Amino acid sequence: MPESPTVPAARPTPTDPAELSAEDAKLVVLARGARGRVGAVEGAAVRDQDGRTYAAASVALPSLTLTALQLAVASAVAAGASRLEAAVVVTEASTLDGAGHAAVRDLAADAPIHVAAPDGTILGTVVA
Repeated sequence: MPESPTVPAARPTPTDPAELSAEDAKLVVLARGARGRVGAVEGAAVRDQDGRTYAAASVALPSLTLTALQLAVASAVAAGASRLEAAVVVTEASTLDGAGHAAVRDLAADAPIHVAAPDGTILGTVVA
């Protein structure tokens, strides 16, 4: 999907993997489940300011393309979230997509975004 000029085209590279809290490890499980249920390219999960979690898989339709992280953030916002505490993306890519990164940063400048392989191994964490 071509990215619009308002969405950063950069693909942030995760830094060394962070030690995950139990709550962030739960996000990995949710993201893996979302991805696996529909055989999607990627899955994602986010946790909002109240500790509620939202999971999603990537969507690729002729008229709509969303990354898993964009959809998870959209679900959180639609449920009333105003801030995110953390996010996880499960993907085969080694970098985080710019659109998903931007969606998280719309709600939290400092929330960690953990990038995990399909088997759940944390590849790295994006903090900026």
